[in-house]
Amino acid sequence: MADLFDRDAPPDPAGAPRPLADRLRPARLAEVIGQERVLAEDGPLGAMLRAGSLSSLILWGPPGVGKTTLARLLAAETRLAFVQVSAIFTGVPDLRKIFETARLRRREGMGTLLFVDEIHRFNKAQQDGFLPYMEDGTIVLVGATTENPSFELNAALLSRAQVIVLERLTPAHLERLARRAEKALGRALPLLPEAREALVAMADGDGRALLNLVEQVMAWAVAGPLAAAELARRLNRRAAVYDKAGEAHYNLISALHKAVRGSDPDAALYWLARMLEGGEDPRVLARRITRMAAEDVGLADPQALALCLAAWESYERLGSPEGELALAGAVVWLALAPKSNAVYSAFAAARARARETGSLAPPAHILNAPTRLMKALGYGAGYVYDHDAEDGFSGQDYFPEGMARPVFYLPPDRGMERELKKRLDWFARQRARRQGG
Repeated sequence: MADLFDRDAPPDPAGAPRPLADRLRPARLAEVIGQERVLAEDGPLGAMLRAGSLSSLILWGPPGVGKTTLARLLAAETRLAFVQVSAIFTGVPDLRKIFETARLRRREGMGTLLFVDEIHRFNKAQQDGFLPYMEDGTIVLVGATTENPSFELNAALLSRAQVIVLERLTPAHLERLARRAEKALGRALPLLPEAREALVAMADGDGRALLNLVEQVMAWAVAGPLAAAELARRLNRRAAVYDKAGEAHYNLISALHKAVRGSDPDAALYWLARMLEGGEDPRVLARRITRMAAEDVGLADPQALALCLAAWESYERLGSPEGELALAGAVVWLALAPKSNAVYSAFAAARARARETGSLAPPAHILNAPTRLMKALGYGAGYVYDHDAEDGFSGQDYFPEGMARPVFYLPPDRGMERELKKRLDWFARQRARRQGG
């Protein structure tokens, strides 16, 4: 993993070729770039180290922000033996050996920091296997994950470890890394300023990726500094980090939905594009966009739902990339449409009341009476056919007998619902008049 420090790289005693990111590994926590918040004296890691007591940790963050490096340096800082495993390649027998060795080491007066990379890939039983060794102090567990621990790790494990959120590196952090690499290599990157900015953008917040790109560029034999266009021809842009089934999916689709709800078409288009560029299935997006129309626009713009369904169908007929334009059009329409969740809220309230009232029967006057017996029992008695009533409205009560009349639908005074509100108010006045006030 890229090591985020401002210092000269230590010499390689073996003389063997090593990747630049490995050669620039840091030696002190004080040199870390990009994680100042957690390492500050009043930050979670800084406070632990100042107290001289390191608890088990889950380091959660995107690739290339220094999770492995931090674990190594925490072990050195607290004088713990550092043991590293990957959940991808480690099974239960391997863990048993590690635990037994750690127990023997503890008897000799030395603790063990066990670093587990990709810890979310362990299943529930494997995660439970750490618990007794964490509780009796045999190991201090430091797990690293790019996935949301709330979804991927057991509650029992999370209750025994503190989650430390590591931040994606900013362009300023990555620029510091690039300068550090130039100092270690003894020469400047052969890039014009705009090409240097493009190189930083290609790394997409990943320190390791940046150092790998720097190493590639430094290996080129070029006559002079390269422009951004030439750099782009020689290097492929790193694919954006996006997991269609993981945290990134839920974060980005939430951002898209909230941008639409907040009437910001530019932000909505940006998040739609981010998901499509990340490889999201446009059909998943079409479904969510249609849901937005029903949930956040509703009857304030009755056309919105039909337009979203038409966009969905257009995508099914055209496919990518042409059909994606129809989805973009639907997103812009929804963002600019008047917003209302009145139907959404009314339906939720009606369902809650339905659960509370159980199996109350409809009032007798609106029961169906297809047989003589039913008619004799009073089914349908007193029903007024609304088309025969004044103004086509009888004003009868259609709720169960004895149930106080609730109000679920409260349309806002905007969009098409402004007109619906007028109708609703008129019906309420007529109902009150015809039922005797």
